[in-house]
Amino acid sequence: MNTMTTLFGGLAAVFVLYVAAGAVRSLSPMLRAALAGLIPLVTYFALIVGHWPGLDVVAIHISVFLAAALVLFALTQFRRRDAGRMHWAPKLLTAFFIGLVLINASLLYIANKGLPEPIARWWLGGDGNAVYSGFSGVVAHGQGAAKAVSSVLSEAHRESQLGWQVEMSGLDSPGNTRPLQVRVRDRTGLPVDRVEAELRLSRPGAAAPTLILPMSSVEAGVYVGALKVPAAGRWLVELRLLRDGEVHYHGTQELVVP
Repeated sequence: MNTMTTLFGGLAAVFVLYVAAGAVRSLSPMLRAALAGLIPLVTYFALIVGHWPGLDVVAIHISVFLAAALVLFALTQFRRRDAGRMHWAPKLLTAFFIGLVLINASLLYIANKGLPEPIARWWLGGDGNAVYSGFSGVVAHGQGAAKAVSSVLSEAHRESQLGWQVEMSGLDSPGNTRPLQVRVRDRTGLPVDRVEAELRLSRPGAAAPTLILPMSSVEAGVYVGALKVPAAGRWLVELRLLRDGEVHYHGTQELVVP
């Protein structure tokens, strides 16, 4: 679900509901504002069931929807008190909340997709190379960090001893759905069968993969699957080859989806 769509779509819903509720003369401005702010908010909560976007994103939606309803209520009250030219106070209040919405929307965009490349290149530099400034997530560091490093080194040693030759093609295909093919050979060049192959798609720094894709064997040493990338941005594609439930090979490649 696109955060920018829910944020600005909810703002539009707040405005439409507040104006539409004005046709019911028995509703007070306070009740109109409460309904206009709460109905889009409850709808947003229903949409994110099973797709939790994070407490920070939810908090931004709560503050923006309720603040927009509050601004509409304040403007109505000032207009009732002064039918002539609007005082500078409601203008300042309106400008403040509009600025708040724009800042929140900008931060959400940067957090999900990073700065636009021309701005990132100018601000951060890059010596002519691509610059990625999206937030990669939080990396947990517990007491088992040293054990994890030792385990990774041991696994790398086992893989070098095994000597499998692994080739993956199709990752750079256009579109969100990419047909992939993996070929596995031993150190003598013969195909390796009886292997369970799977792909894990995750954001850099994420604790758990976003998607796990099992690959099917079409012939000895050849495994295929269709990878559907759920969103734009920077991804890590990890290939795992297992035999008897034990990982015998894993490799990670970076994928950038515009």
